[in-house]
Amino acid sequence: MNSEKLLKTAVDALEDIKGYDIDVINVAKITSLFEYIVIASADSTRQAKSLARNVEEKAKAAGGTVYSVEGEQTGEWLLVDLGDVIVHVMLPAIREYYNLKALWSR
Repeated sequence: MNSEKLLKTAVDALEDIKGYDIDVINVAKITSLFEYIVIASADSTRQAKSLARNVEEKAKAAGGTVYSVEGEQTGEWLLVDLGDVIVHVMLPAIREYYNLKALWSR
């Protein structure tokens, strides 16, 4: 599956369950490890876990590979590794503190 299709699948999965403030950052010129970072916010740990699970399920259904899901224990910051696309689902306070958008936007 190409990275653009995988990216669209991930963003659609986030939008399905009302993930908000979704940012897509193309990092292909910064790193060769992956092409896109997707950052989304959730209102609660329960919603964050559901968003990550939905991304995982939709990516698998579309023929993508889920390499890892991290952060399920606390649910404040979940990372879904889809290979060329890395999805971060964060609570607003965590997102503001780590400010990944500023870190990766160059």
